[in-house]
Amino acid sequence: MAAGNPVSFLRVNKSELEFDDSADPYSHEVYLRGKANLEKFEKTGVMMRDAQSCFYIYRLWMEGRAQTGLVALTSCDEYDRGIIKRHEHTRPEKVKDRATHIEVLGAQVGPAFCAFREDKPLKPLFASITQGKPTYDFVADDGIRHELWVVNDPKTVVAIQEGFKKLETIYICDGHHRSAAASEVRRRRMQNNTAHTGRETYNYFLNVIFPASDLKILAYNRVVKDLNGLTVEALLEKAQQSFDVTHTQTEPTLTKVHEFGLYANKSWYKLVAKPHSFDAKSPTAVIDASIIHANLIAPFLGITDPKTDKRIDFVGGIRGTKELVRLVDGGEFKLAIACYATTLEQLFQVADAGDVMPPKSTWFEPKLRDGVVVATLND
Repeated sequence: MAAGNPVSFLRVNKSELEFDDSADPYSHEVYLRGKANLEKFEKTGVMMRDAQSCFYIYRLWMEGRAQTGLVALTSCDEYDRGIIKRHEHTRPEKVKDRATHIEVLGAQVGPAFCAFREDKPLKPLFASITQGKPTYDFVADDGIRHELWVVNDPKTVVAIQEGFKKLETIYICDGHHRSAAASEVRRRRMQNNTAHTGRETYNYFLNVIFPASDLKILAYNRVVKDLNGLTVEALLEKAQQSFDVTHTQTEPTLTKVHEFGLYANKSWYKLVAKPHSFDAKSPTAVIDASIIHANLIAPFLGITDPKTDKRIDFVGGIRGTKELVRLVDGGEFKLAIACYATTLEQLFQVADAGDVMPPKSTWFEPKLRDGVVVATLND
């Protein structure tokens, strides 16, 4: 992706690409190369430092749909105390990598992605700001349009701050490792700073925060390499214990949660979960990824850990069900399962309960771009 592009931001956040394949991507030398590239981008004018503290309004367009959020620094302390809520576990080695990257670069180069429930008064305020011409406006290689408004008017800055004070919480949608890494950097620096005040930039992490009404979770579908010794007919017969199963002439339309499409042997089937097949009082058990795993994938296909079992793979909803058909008809997989997308309210309920979302249950699109805004730790 970076080939032939000397100013690709991958040279900052994935600087191992500039080394031989035998190089350790976690070596100090690799982190230092990312730092050098970031400094080079600033020195050569590829990136420029704003003269004063700013907020930014960041809008992304995909297929005629816009989502508009605020680029801001959010509190690591509020993350640690659970005011900024999470729904995933993090892997220590990945947190360590991101924390070291932040420490060596002295900068956070990629934001977390958060949401808030309430629209007022923030969404109207965002709309007012974006009536003007964006400061930056570009279409990326993947066709996603990115617009950015620099917000440095003192009254508007205060209005944004006051609006966020009225929120009880915000929710991490994506970027759990980035958030945890920033918290780890804060812990390290706080220990080594005898004059720590709590106001240093390292106490905060880079975030883009969207109103929930602007966001859309796409389906996260499954493909399986074999049927665990079963025929399709035998599998569907077993599935009837927990699902109403219907053979459809064409791809079934999924209209609500707990509905699934199953594709095998060039045929589609619609599966609807029976009410007794899951615990409706559990925020995690009602997630469709949990239902299909507990009632079909684990007991009959023999896949108990979807995160490690090589017999199952996952296909983001942006690739569509045509990709499921292609993978199965091509012979690499025997079965595909199309899911109805998890709702944001389901994600919020899991986070509110302090639970963890089932694996591969949310796919957010469009993706934020690293490097659009960078927060340096020494400002």
